[in-house]
Amino acid sequence: QVQLVESGGGLVQTGGSLRLSCATSGRTFSLNPMAWFRQAPGKERELVATLNYNGGSTYYSDSAKGRFTISRDNAKGTVYLEMNNLKPEHTAVYYCSADTRTNYGMTYVAPEFNYWGQGTQVTVSS
Repeated sequence: QVQLVESGGGLVQTGGSLRLSCATSGRTFSLNPMAWFRQAPGKERELVATLNYNGGSTYYSDSAKGRFTISRDNAKGTVYLEMNNLKPEHTAVYYCSADTRTNYGMTYVAPEFNYWGQGTQVTVSS
């Protein structure tokens, strides 16, 4: 059974930091782009950051640029999202995703990701 399991979410104060992890199992994603999305209550799911198979190429949303860092360790089958200087507007459920229909390239839009985790809640208090 293929699984993506996020962890590391929680409650943090404004200005704080969190490191999210996405542990994969059941198959390898080492050739595939992966990404972090988030969804706040009443809003659509939006891309936070994405990276290619080896992490050599990354893309960040405007709100994540300069504040968040996406990375991956293919030997561990894990993708990370380091989040710094968090603000209340970053409160959301954060999802890990993978696009197994793309090898080596980048993927940017949610419908093209075919594997998803269950999400981890990040709450930033003011």
